[in-house]
Amino acid sequence: MKIGAQYSGDGRCQFSVWAPFLDRVSCEIVSPERMSIPLTKNEQGYWQAAASGISPGTPYFYRLGEDLQRPDPASHFQPEGVHGPSAVIDHTQFPWEDSAWKGTPPERMVIYEIHVGTFTAEGTFDSCIPRLDNLIDLGVNCIELMPVAQFPGERNWGYDGVFPFAVQNSYGGPEGLKRLVNMCHKRGISVILDVVYNHLGPEGNYLADYAPYFTDKYRTPWGKAVNFDDVYADGVRNYFIRNALHWFEHYHIDALRLDAVHGICDMGAKHILEELSEQVDAFSKNQGRRFYLFAESDLDDVRIIRKRESGGYGMDVQWCDDFHHAVHTLLTGEKSGYYADFGDEEHMVKALREGFVYSWEYSVHRKRHHGSSSRVFPGHQMVAFIQNHDQVGNRMLGERLSQLVGFEALKLAAGVLMVSPYIPLIFMGEEYGETAPFLYFISHSDKDLISKVQEGRKREFAAFEWHQEPPDPQSPDTFQRSKLNWAAQKKGRHRVIRRFYQRLICLRKEIPALSCLSKDHLKIWHMKEKHLICLVRRHVKSRILCCMNFSDQKVPFFIDFIEGRGKKRLDSSEPRWKGPKTSMPETVEDYTEGIIGPYGFVLYEMET
Repeated sequence: MKIGAQYSGDGRCQFSVWAPFLDRVSCEIVSPERMSIPLTKNEQGYWQAAASGISPGTPYFYRLGEDLQRPDPASHFQPEGVHGPSAVIDHTQFPWEDSAWKGTPPERMVIYEIHVGTFTAEGTFDSCIPRLDNLIDLGVNCIELMPVAQFPGERNWGYDGVFPFAVQNSYGGPEGLKRLVNMCHKRGISVILDVVYNHLGPEGNYLADYAPYFTDKYRTPWGKAVNFDDVYADGVRNYFIRNALHWFEHYHIDALRLDAVHGICDMGAKHILEELSEQVDAFSKNQGRRFYLFAESDLDDVRIIRKRESGGYGMDVQWCDDFHHAVHTLLTGEKSGYYADFGDEEHMVKALREGFVYSWEYSVHRKRHHGSSSRVFPGHQMVAFIQNHDQVGNRMLGERLSQLVGFEALKLAAGVLMVSPYIPLIFMGEEYGETAPFLYFISHSDKDLISKVQEGRKREFAAFEWHQEPPDPQSPDTFQRSKLNWAAQKKGRHRVIRRFYQRLICLRKEIPALSCLSKDHLKIWHMKEKHLICLVRRHVKSRILCCMNFSDQKVPFFIDFIEGRGKKRLDSSEPRWKGPKTSMPETVEDYTEGIIGPYGFVLYEMET
């Protein structure tokens, strides 16, 4: 069932809203002349009306019963924010130029995560466009936008959105997003959009006035759970499935990243993720090209990416937090909060070899066994990263890795990411060692809500033993401090780090053993006493050897575990990368002696 205002041209518009328990619903046109359009309810509880004389941009509310006036829960645009009227949008008139575009398959993606509001000084979709050439030069072929669904005010990460179909007005609204996606496709860049189906934000959340969108059957960190399996859940499931298809159909989005699916509660025989993947597959078949679903979960549960016919949910790709935690703890030494489960080099080895570090081992942090084995799942079903919005922004002071580790360790972290057999994700600014923090920020209008958010953040930080006063999330200064300093990438070590990332990405695409995301021909040697991890990846006639030093000391060692000769392609200790003088040979073969620098990363391409 289609929902919202469906504009079909020539002043004709179909209004449809789900409100099964109401006795009266009308559509109130606000301007240019006030007009009330009565809606008729069908047996499924959907109120509908076909109207004429409606033009694109027409503002409207729904009147529920006698007195309650609310925006459309499936509004496509909220030009005056979450409390204002909804606006009719004509999706047929945008001049798309991507008819030949087929997207980028996950196994070829190099993803760059963007928060639109802080990516540029202007903080709009249009201001992102001039930066696309910079990303192409880096080697990026896919951007991931943090949520752009309408949220309260002008400053927010996007996870407090309350109109899942509407594009944030302060970013540039529907036309701005379309212009950005269109230009991305013209430049060969895929677009992933972050969507939130596990909860809605607190301010401007009017869904409960319409229908049982929420249930108290479960407890969640955000209050009542979204009703995916309780009575009258069909209308809720339709709402979110239609939302996913809405982004593909009207905005030409290539993939959706589903936020925190571990927060979705569904004990029904067909999980909402399974039904969603069915519907997206059907849509893809109809469109003649693939659209993808990425899922974020902290459960280390392979059911998420297992095929539906094998009892899974059929998501295409899953984020792998364990990879981040393994790298982060080794390089920073942090052991508080959920980092208590990591910090051993064996965790890094397992993350490289399998993906999930926890496959039903005991978790100290969770105080129970945790996870499932991802060993047999191909690397292109997992996204790996060394930074992202959560891992940076949920720190009290929003420090990036560049503020937590030294220059050599920063290069090692980048190297580990790019030689892993997974889809790499770069958090905006990471590629040049951005030093500005990425903090948590909001712009709510309710003083009590602001106070609750401020106190809630302090409680979250207590688990990490961070006892300072955190930056005020409501302050505009907190938002301004989080904006990227683009000029930095042209200077000093920032420029070096960017060139290092550029070289890594180039080699990853150029060498088949790196570009093929298979774990089948991956071997790892861990020299624990030397804090050294060596990795060999093969693909048909291509082979690489990578040596990584996770200590702050030079490490002498013999390479006695390979066959054939190899030529050095990248060495982080070389002067051109502002490293200490390297002692690793230009060519390597069995029984070669070398000395790898502190936090050194060395990559050889082997002869075949």
